[in-house]
Amino acid sequence: MRVAINALLRLLVRIALHGYFKKITVYGREHIPTDQPVILVANHQNALLDPLVLATHISLKPYFLTRASSFKHPFVAKLLRYIHMLPVYRVRDGFASIVQNQQTFDQTFDVLRAKGSILIFAEGNHSNVRNIRPLSKGFTRMAFGVMDRFPEVKPIILPIGIEYSAHKRSGSQVYIRIGERLSVDMSPAQSGLLTKKVENALKSLVVDLPNEQYPETLAQLLENGVDVCSKKEVADFLAENSHTPKKVRSTYLANKMMKLFHLPLYLIWLVIVSPKIEDRVFTGTFKFLIGLVFVVPYYLLLVWLSFQPGIGPWALTVLLMAWITLLKNENPQE
Repeated sequence: MRVAINALLRLLVRIALHGYFKKITVYGREHIPTDQPVILVANHQNALLDPLVLATHISLKPYFLTRASSFKHPFVAKLLRYIHMLPVYRVRDGFASIVQNQQTFDQTFDVLRAKGSILIFAEGNHSNVRNIRPLSKGFTRMAFGVMDRFPEVKPIILPIGIEYSAHKRSGSQVYIRIGERLSVDMSPAQSGLLTKKVENALKSLVVDLPNEQYPETLAQLLENGVDVCSKKEVADFLAENSHTPKKVRSTYLANKMMKLFHLPLYLIWLVIVSPKIEDRVFTGTFKFLIGLVFVVPYYLLLVWLSFQPGIGPWALTVLLMAWITLLKNENPQE
C-alpha cells in the first residue's frame, strides 16, 4: 500500500510539474547506476521544487535529507517520513539537536547497505544565485561512515546539477544534468579531496557565475539575451563580450491573460500567500503548491458551471481560455 501511494503521489506531482513548467529536460540518464548504493549530491537553487523535480524525473527513488525544522509538527513529521524524507539538524537548531543527526545517519547507512539511494543538497542552504556555493561535509561523512560500518558497501557518488531559466515564474524551463559517477576510493583523512572533486563536478554541470559583480554580470547576460542555463553561451559571452543580442519574444500579454482566466488562484497568491513569505526563494514553491492544490478544483467548478442555465456559455469560455493560456504559458529568463 505504501509503495502504491508513493507511486501515485509521484505521478500526480510529475503531472503538476509539467503543468507549472514549460519544459523539464534531463541529461545524463546513462550515468545512473543500477543495483548499487548511491549518494546523489545536488546543488540547491529553488527550495522545495528541487527535491520534487528530482524525485519525479530520475529513475531512482531516493531518500531525502531535509532541514529538521520542517519536522516540528507531529503530523507533518509523519508525512515527511512517509515520503522518504529524513531530518538533518544544523548548528542553529542547538547542540543538543545536532546529536540527533547520528540517528539520521544510521538510517542512511541502512538505506545504502540495501543498495538504495540518498539525495543530499550539499550546499547546506538554498539560493536563487546561479553558482555553486561551498559544500558541507554531510555527504562525505555519510560515504565514509557507511564504509566503516559495513566494509562490503561501496557507495557511488552521483553529482546532479539543476537549474531554472526563471526561478520564481511558472512557464519557465528546468534542466537536470547528471554527471559521471564518482567512486569513494580514498581514506577518510582525504575527505576534503572528495569534497573538492564533487564541487568541481557540480560546477561543470551548471552555469557558475563568479560572486564578484554577480548582479551586474547576470543583468548583462539577461539584457543581451544570453541563455543563462547554457554554459557555452555564458562562457563565450563573458570571454568575448560580443554576443549578438537576441530578439526576445514578449510574453507580457500572454502572462496577463493567464492570470485573468485563473483569477481566483492568482488572488490566493497575491492577497493571502505572497505577503506571508519571508524567504523569497520559496516564491516558486508556493506558486506551484497553489496550482497543485487548486487548479483541478477550479477547473471542475468551471465544468460544473458550464452546464448551468444562463452562465453555461460564459463558464465554458473561461474554462477553454484558462486551459489554453495554461498550455501556452511561457516566461522569459530571470
